[in-house]
Amino acid sequence: MNQENHSENGFSTESSCPLCHDKLTMHWQTDHIPYFDEILYITARCSCGFKFADTMITTQKDPVHYEITIENNNDLYARIVRSTSGTIRVPEFGIAVEPGPASESYVTNIEGLLNRVKSVVQTAAKWSKEEEEKYNQCLEIESALDDTIEGHRKLTIEIDDPLGNSAIISDRANSRKLSDEEVENLKTGMIIYDVNSSDIKINDEEC
Repeated sequence: MNQENHSENGFSTESSCPLCHDKLTMHWQTDHIPYFDEILYITARCSCGFKFADTMITTQKDPVHYEITIENNNDLYARIVRSTSGTIRVPEFGIAVEPGPASESYVTNIEGLLNRVKSVVQTAAKWSKEEEEKYNQCLEIESALDDTIEGHRKLTIEIDDPLGNSAIISDRANSRKLSDEEVENLKTGMIIYDVNSSDIKINDEEC
């Protein structure tokens, strides 16, 4: 990997695309988030379609669990940092967004995250039109997500990250260190939408 150029807050390096083996430029950019540490954005995109994005905290972090209960519209502005190693859960709906090979990191707020989840549920609904029970569950969850976004329903958002690179940035968010057992049980692979063991699974590229 050869360094290509520098800027005040970042630099670019050259590597090879893992798919087509053509030259791939990776961009490394630092940023500061209030109440958090310096973070590093890593992005790359190849003309063959391969893309990569991740967010890393530049200081050493312990495995971490974050949790927030959405109670009003102000909570929708709480900031979410989700790295490629972060698992997001909405326990009331049995939804888990787990990291996998196609995972991308992102920085958003609670409302943006709920809209991402809503998009996944809408995709699940399209796949389940021939199964009435699962289809109706998807519609109910979509309606509940809309109610939360409009400030009419409480909802819990959880993030687990064995590398400590994800966070919920809010005075109302609670955090704690994950136990060794919890870290061992964190999965990688697919986004799993599991309401009453519905077994609906959606590729991680959807969220």
